[in-house]
Amino acid sequence: MRDALGREINYMRLSVIDRCNLRCRYCMPAEGVPATAHADILRYEELLRVAQAAVSLGIDRFKVTGGEPLVRRGIVDFIRSLKELPGVRQVTLTTNGLLLPSLLDGLLDAGLDAVNISLDTRDNAQYQAITRSTHTADEVLHAVRLCAGRLPTKINAVLLPETAAQLIPLSHLAEELPVDVRFIERMPLGAADASPNEPAHKETIDLLRAVWPDLAPVQAPRGNGPARYFAAPELKGCIGLIQAVSHAFCAGCNRVRLTSTGHLKPCLCYEQGTDLRPLLRGGADDAALRAAIRQAVYQKPAAHCFAERQDITEHKSMNQIGG
Repeated sequence: MRDALGREINYMRLSVIDRCNLRCRYCMPAEGVPATAHADILRYEELLRVAQAAVSLGIDRFKVTGGEPLVRRGIVDFIRSLKELPGVRQVTLTTNGLLLPSLLDGLLDAGLDAVNISLDTRDNAQYQAITRSTHTADEVLHAVRLCAGRLPTKINAVLLPETAAQLIPLSHLAEELPVDVRFIERMPLGAADASPNEPAHKETIDLLRAVWPDLAPVQAPRGNGPARYFAAPELKGCIGLIQAVSHAFCAGCNRVRLTSTGHLKPCLCYEQGTDLRPLLRGGADDAALRAAIRQAVYQKPAAHCFAERQDITEHKSMNQIGG
């Protein structure tokens, strides 16, 4: 399926819940945000119906997100059902990792293809300050080690001024384990606001090459996203940079997002989208659902405006949008 600019859209992020067991400072305010009423969250069968319609239009890769997706009861069975839909090529998961150890065997049995685990620092005290919780980075690292070697695993670290000293310690995980470590620019959404103190692309690469002098760009694709990957002989995994603000990848964007309430968003930057929940609950047939998805994709904006800031129309927190 292609949008009006000819971009092939083959990847959908499916948010199954807006709740989370953390309160990360860049994701939501300290008091959290009002939880969406249970009745307003799409049921699993509704999410599967959207996925099935999307597959019929050419979307064959899905990322299950939240909030924190693993807090929703029945998530393993949902992932199994999603993976079993005819035409689905890949189902992956993004998580903070805290509930992963108890669910990992079930997720592997369900056919999960890969996992992204959020970890911004290896320092326990700093982790607690960022997440506003009593959990520790060591708990997340335990989940990472359980996944490494059993499931393609990526670590997502949001670049923050206060975690600048964590760039190398986190990158060392790609030397210790067969995992990719990706550093992500903050996008100015909700509780987050990009900071001029965050390291620039060249500065980041220079710091990494001081430790791994042979670090070089990887040309082969690694997953469905926009990360620029680098490898070195000493590394078991790769180090990636996702710079949506300073190095926009809009010209090659291949994704749309479905929020947990059924709002199909063609671009993270803008509030505009298509509300699929009335169709799902109002008796619309599959043809009408496909037409709504097709129209939303066709109207995908040419680019976001995160760098300019003034035209951003999305003001919800990241847990409400879909992680």
